[in-house]
Amino acid sequence: MSNDNKNFVLFAVLAALILFGWPVITRTFFPAANPPVTKIEGGKTKPLANPSADPTADSPAAIRDRNVVLAESPRVRIETPTLKGSINLKGARIDDLILTKYDETIAKNSPPIRLLSPAGTTDAYFAGFGWRGAEGFVAPAADAVWQASGQLLSPGRPVTLTAANATGQRFAIQLSVDDNYMFTVRQTVANAGGAPISVAPYSYVTRVGVSKDADSWTNHTGPMSAHNGKADYGVNFEDVDKAPVSFTSKGGWFGFVDKYWLTAAIPDQGADVTAQFRGGANKTYQADYTAAPKTVAPGAAMVTTGRFFAGAKEVNLLDRYEDTLGIPHFGKAIDWGWFEVIEKPIFKYLDWLFRMIGNFGVAIILLTLTVRGIMFPVAQRQFASMAGMRALQPKLKVLQERYKDDKPRLQQEMMALYKTEKVNPLAGCLPTLIQIPIFYALYKVLMLTIEMRHQPFVLWIKDLSAPDPLTPVNLFGLLNFTPPHFIAIGVIPILLGISMWAQFRLNPQPMDEMQKQVFSLMPWVLMFVMAPFAVGLQVYWITSNLLTIAQQQWLYSRHPGLKAAPAK
Repeated sequence: MSNDNKNFVLFAVLAALILFGWPVITRTFFPAANPPVTKIEGGKTKPLANPSADPTADSPAAIRDRNVVLAESPRVRIETPTLKGSINLKGARIDDLILTKYDETIAKNSPPIRLLSPAGTTDAYFAGFGWRGAEGFVAPAADAVWQASGQLLSPGRPVTLTAANATGQRFAIQLSVDDNYMFTVRQTVANAGGAPISVAPYSYVTRVGVSKDADSWTNHTGPMSAHNGKADYGVNFEDVDKAPVSFTSKGGWFGFVDKYWLTAAIPDQGADVTAQFRGGANKTYQADYTAAPKTVAPGAAMVTTGRFFAGAKEVNLLDRYEDTLGIPHFGKAIDWGWFEVIEKPIFKYLDWLFRMIGNFGVAIILLTLTVRGIMFPVAQRQFASMAGMRALQPKLKVLQERYKDDKPRLQQEMMALYKTEKVNPLAGCLPTLIQIPIFYALYKVLMLTIEMRHQPFVLWIKDLSAPDPLTPVNLFGLLNFTPPHFIAIGVIPILLGISMWAQFRLNPQPMDEMQKQVFSLMPWVLMFVMAPFAVGLQVYWITSNLLTIAQQQWLYSRHPGLKAAPAK
């Protein structure tokens, strides 16, 4: 077998490994996209049901009907521009909360996202507040029914819950809420007894079940905290199943993160606290903190103020809470990772473009135009370098033949030739190297930020953060079957492959036959690799390819040596 044939077989094996191994890699390190929100059926786009929506009351997964549980205890309504729900006076819990700005699916009749549910229901999730004390101190029982100062909690209209014990202590929890997702919790214990008491306030968040969003290398979901000056992504549900995870801190916050949602118990940032994540029966998990105990003399009172967040991980909102309320690393509830310095500016620019235009797909195209415009001078130098390298090919072949048995001497002579001809062999790689962090940053922005969730583009593209649902494999939905994901290549990935093929055709053809074969197959291999990723990424790449083709046509006129056959 000739060397060329061996090389081709090697490349074919490598391509097969990429095609079939890439899904395993993406599931572990690079979750490709959000689940599809639509399917093409009978040639028409139809919204999909949300797979994470709550089961009905009579399904096997349901425990008890939520409406029945909500009616079993007295409640105070919660109504804000972004939240709707209620406070459970039995136990002083916030355990009923929906996010009115966000729907489960893109269907017109889709219910809003439910974040919190009371104990005894499917996916129970709630927060509570209380006190611990030394021996002899009696806090309100977990099932105590508190008295409320009003029937509605809304911005500018706080509600105070009160209770008392038999030894002369009175307890009050004043709850207030802003226009978004932040509750302020002012806890007061007044000692009307005859002896001093030692008491420590606490707060907790409890959930049943792990996150429905995968915990991956690029996006942490599950228990999360910020303590001792750092954001901690190192605790998973599996860790808590084995043993409680505890730490001490001054201030910070402690809770649970999903891809788009966050709950966080937030102590006074000047308070010393002991916090922990712990697991219980039936996949129950709790994040809690307890402040350092203080002694309350007879006739005195202790007042502490904390906060509780329950809502969407909106980028600008989290950053604003971090800055205005002094909550450390609150913006890092979004797992930006190592490239935050690139990802956040790209998000800010995309978000600004979207607010100006109203379409995220168009915003991505304008982002691509901006990036390519900034890189145009670099592209000019790249093409000039490619022209110079092409002209040097015959001389390089001579050196390779002359010093084929002396590799160190060959490298020395090649470097001397580059210096003499003033050619940089690495200059052509610079635009690609610059594009890699930008492409990865856009991937993270599309995958993590709720601002991109369910954002449509045009025609059948109803969610730029999900894969393309339209595929010719089932004749664009006319055939009544859903093809397996690894062959369900969408229209947009096919257009991506075509644009890459056209771009490679315009590139200066390498003299080496093996390289020609690699470049001829690469567009179609990458088409399969990119198919499961978000359509927004593919729109960026297609636009970039089209701009590159236009640049190539223009720069060929400036550097005719690129197309000219190299001298013999």
